[in-house]
Amino acid sequence: MKPNPPKLAIAIFVSLYFFTIVYNPMTDGLWNFLNFVDLPIHETGHLIFRLLGEFMMIAGGSLFQIILPAVFVGYFVRKEQYFSASLVLFWVGQSILNVWVYADDAVRMQLVLTSGMTGSEGSFHDWNYLLTETGLMGYHKAVSGLIRVAGTLTIFAASGLSIYLSFEPADESGKAI
Repeated sequence: MKPNPPKLAIAIFVSLYFFTIVYNPMTDGLWNFLNFVDLPIHETGHLIFRLLGEFMMIAGGSLFQIILPAVFVGYFVRKEQYFSASLVLFWVGQSILNVWVYADDAVRMQLVLTSGMTGSEGSFHDWNYLLTETGLMGYHKAVSGLIRVAGTLTIFAASGLSIYLSFEPADESGKAI
């Protein structure tokens, strides 16, 4: 197998970028530009899932911000563009970590929400509601921890896949095909 240098460079660069997000998912601002993409998708999820009742409307924000990039992964897999799928898989992992940040804040409620206020200042907090309604508030650290592990593993899988897929198989003569 021979490396495809541009693909390998992209895979390594993107991996390093997303490893910084794994290390500190709370990173905000321009460094984690996908947060700006995730927020409108999250809010759209509330509207889409509204038809399924209050609980699903509230859960729909977090669900949709993971489902939408996963749909793009599926699209690229269907088109057999596996390297592209592996790159979009990083976004899925980042979105899961973004949900972790919100879920981890369910008790403290210190995140500034779309209202411009924190949950502790009276703004509605999705994950406080979800964990309270499911009786899991006492286990919020375990729930948020599982979410963080899922996001981290997704990013590691995306890294491994993208690096692996940046190598091209060789034919019998040793030339890359």
